[in-house]
Amino acid sequence: MKKWMQFLVLITSITSASVLLASGGEGGGSQMPPVTNAKWKAECGSCHMLYHPGLLPERSWNKMMAGLDKHFGENASLDAATRDEITRFLALNSADKQDNRRSSRINQSIPASATPLRISETRYFISKHDEVSASTFKRKSIGSAANCVACHKGAEKGDFSESQVKIPR
Repeated sequence: MKKWMQFLVLITSITSASVLLASGGEGGGSQMPPVTNAKWKAECGSCHMLYHPGLLPERSWNKMMAGLDKHFGENASLDAATRDEITRFLALNSADKQDNRRSSRINQSIPASATPLRISETRYFISKHDEVSASTFKRKSIGSAANCVACHKGAEKGDFSESQVKIPR
């Protein structure tokens, strides 16, 4: 009986350690936690992929939401209530409010004086994609560096695991 209990404790310990390693460590995994908001999903997701709020700091989301009338060359204006709800959601889940390794590193890569609106312009993104040529991003199958889901199938869920990257031809 005693050996059986020791075996069970050993198996439980191994399983717990495997889960911890797969998640990137206690409270600091590289995969971003799942977040959702119905209005964010409906409004933002109707035009482009849903960029996880943990990819930019709160000040960036605030600036972006304040300039929706000129959103990357488009008028993406929303009624005040919807805009405010989405802004609160983005701020609450922004890179400077997240407790995961990826958001923390993104936030640390952005100088306090900077307010980037493009994730692809952060030092973190640039360092993670330094081996990807500009011509690769321009492929018809990708379009631009902003099209995360072209290579990262789990991007909308905050999963940018390098083991899951598949660069289309």
